[in-house]
Amino acid sequence: MVIGLHHVQITIPKGEEEKGKHFYCQVLGLHELEKPDSLKGRGGFWLQVGNKEVHVGTEDGFDRLTTKAHIAYQVENIEHWKTVLAEHHIEIFDSVPIPHFERFEFRDPFGNRVEMIQEI
Repeated sequence: MVIGLHHVQITIPKGEEEKGKHFYCQVLGLHELEKPDSLKGRGGFWLQVGNKEVHVGTEDGFDRLTTKAHIAYQVENIEHWKTVLAEHHIEIFDSVPIPHFERFEFRDPFGNRVEMIQEI
């Protein structure tokens, strides 16, 4: 039986960890987790998001702009995040409306599709 969601993984290009940490930890304000020693040599980094984890791995040879795959961060003040991202010159895209939620999308510095979603 599946009992929950432990983590999701996204990828960034190899060697771009510092740029990724800046975006995810400084711009989005997520907390970096220490990876287990057995995985530290593989590149990437881990993030804490509420009671879940986002694992940021490294991968070359993949066009992140061609996929609908994405991660959605649930937020309490979606207007705040529109402002923060605009201040960092990140283009915001409207999402297809769904009942009971306000949401928008953007691409991280590596082309990964990201959604911010707020229950209304």
